Amino acid sequence: MGSVGTAAVRDGGAALPHGFWAAVRVWLEKPQVANRRLCGAAVEAEGPVPLGEGGEAALHPLAAVGGGGARAASAGAAELGRLWREVRGQLPAGLGGLPPPLTPWGGPGRGSELRAVLRTLLPRGRPGGPPAPLTKELAVRDVFNGTVTFLPLEENSEGKYQIKKCNIYQIQLTHIKGEEWCVSILVPYPEDWFSDGIAYPKLAWLGNELLSKLAKWSVEQKPSEFKSTLSLISVAKYSKVYQDLKNKYKDMVKVWPEVTDPEKFVYEDVAIATYLLILWEEERKEKGLTKKQSFVDLGCGNGLLVHILNNEGHSGRGIDVRRRKIWDMYGPETHLEETTIVPGDSHLFPDTDWLIGNHSDELTPWIPVIAARSSYSCCYFVLPCCFFDFHGKYSRRQSKKTQYREYLDFVAQVGFVCGFHVEEDCLRIPSTKRVSLIGKKRTYPPTECALIDKQITQYINNRQTCAVVTCDRRVGFNHKDHSDGVCEEAGSELWENETEIAGTTWMPGFQPREKVEQIRNCASLPHDFVDDVVLSVANLLLNATPQKSCSNTHAGNTNTWNQGESLSLKEVAEHLNKETLKRLKSECGGLQTLLKNNHQVFEVLNGRVHIRDWRKEKPSRKTKPEVKRRLSAEAFKTRLCWFFIHHPDGCSLPSESCPYAHGTEELRQSQIIKKKKHTQ
Repeated sequence: MGSVGTAAVRDGGAALPHGFWAAVRVWLEKPQVANRRLCGAAVEAEGPVPLGEGGEAALHPLAAVGGGGARAASAGAAELGRLWREVRGQLPAGLGGLPPPLTPWGGPGRGSELRAVLRTLLPRGRPGGPPAPLTKELAVRDVFNGTVTFLPLEENSEGKYQIKKCNIYQIQLTHIKGEEWCVSILVPYPEDWFSDGIAYPKLAWLGNELLSKLAKWSVEQKPSEFKSTLSLISVAKYSKVYQDLKNKYKDMVKVWPEVTDPEKFVYEDVAIATYLLILWEEERKEKGLTKKQSFVDLGCGNGLLVHILNNEGHSGRGIDVRRRKIWDMYGPETHLEETTIVPGDSHLFPDTDWLIGNHSDELTPWIPVIAARSSYSCCYFVLPCCFFDFHGKYSRRQSKKTQYREYLDFVAQVGFVCGFHVEEDCLRIPSTKRVSLIGKKRTYPPTECALIDKQITQYINNRQTCAVVTCDRRVGFNHKDHSDGVCEEAGSELWENETEIAGTTWMPGFQPREKVEQIRNCASLPHDFVDDVVLSVANLLLNATPQKSCSNTHAGNTNTWNQGESLSLKEVAEHLNKETLKRLKSECGGLQTLLKNNHQVFEVLNGRVHIRDWRKEKPSRKTKPEVKRRLSAEAFKTRLCWFFIHHPDGCSLPSESCPYAHGTEELRQSQIIKKKKHTQ
């Protein structure tokens, strides 16, 4: 059998056959979305190739990937042509040139043109082991027959490529009738298929996982509102540098002193540093520079990004309004400053090459402005997260876009107003907010700096006025008209104040982040107060009628366990006294936050409060990261079970199954506390 699998597809929206080729494109350019053991693919060349004898492969003008320009394109065309001549002779005789049961290439008369893509599959790094070898493939697309054939290539001792025939496979699209289509994957030599577990998984994976994704993508392709991941840099180079940096800084996870998730923050900053290092390396090549770029990270937070960039040879510093505990661990080579930044003439950086805003909150829209006014050569990189305007929280003005897309467009518009050619790229980081905006080239000559500066001031004034009068006009960005969507009428009233606002402080009333971070998640409330509220709410639920009684079948015990009734948050609040409610309202989230914090006792679902029944708790389907597994083990039996002490029926779980202590004799000392004492 040469067929690995077939998936029926119904196309009710006229997506096919175009959707099929879009799905194939995803598999060609971003195989990691299906095969998690790959980190990407580098498309080295693309172009038409002839079916008949002779003829050079003509490279598509946009096919060569990388920063080499016309020279790289020429080299790519030559490589593709040479490969095609070598490969054609290794296939079965005849113009079709493919072994059965694969569909031969070509249309009527076998004279149609094929299109080839040369790609290198990039494996993910293996911790503690040697890097996996790269794999080259020649993918040949035949539009007439609806097929794309993948030819694995191996380089011999003479430097020539040979087809690894055992791993040839073909993806086909077949029209059955009307709206009925099918997508198939076929291999000519299934008995010889060699699975390396990385670039070439087992045939069952191709027939199940890959086939189902291709079928789904073929009819559900939606144009993304974001750019492709890592579209501005080399994926191959990113893969190598990221793995090197990850191995170099992975020990930071073990010593992370902050309360934040160490795995997320360490590997996210490693990924951002990788991106910047490659971006800056390409910039040095473009501009013929040898000295590494300098930088300032505004709102640097934990400072790890600054630490990595300093270690990798870039001079720079991080500035944040609040010092973090981890700063003391970096050493004197990492330059971090505890300073409040207020946008104005006193916070310009004329000798700095790049400004960085990594989740910089209220400073995010100001960073293009600060870069533009620091010097003509200053560039910027921002990774927006929380939504802030110049004057405070960002207010939505368009309902047709997602809030995230609208905010990105606003920050991009700020960059255009400041005279930057703004580029957008998606980073490969463990975050939902992973779109970066980069301004490294100007749209105006140095002689027009004063004109651009006036334009910036006018734009900021307009934004502030729109906020005051709640102007609801459309905000978008236009490369030709940078002031599109601002309140011209309202803004004209402020022209006479331009000089004042453009002085020392660019926006009087700007509110920087507070130096002391206020904890308003009910965690700072006195324990006695919290315990009283928890007990009051629990008694309210337990005494409500009708009562829910759940059978307890543990160890043959058929006694019922009172789970109480569920009440809405509003109903619960009505039973609490005014002083308690006032105290809770001063905290972010109020009553709901307090109840969710006490998840041992309560479950809050769809605005209703329930007593938690631990017998119904299901283990997490996803494997927990090592750090979280370790924390769970360290916290086992370190707190008393609330139900054992307060519930009229006791705990619904037997002692050996309950993660909390049934009595003081079961209490263990927290390993986390021990570690803290040891480090002090």
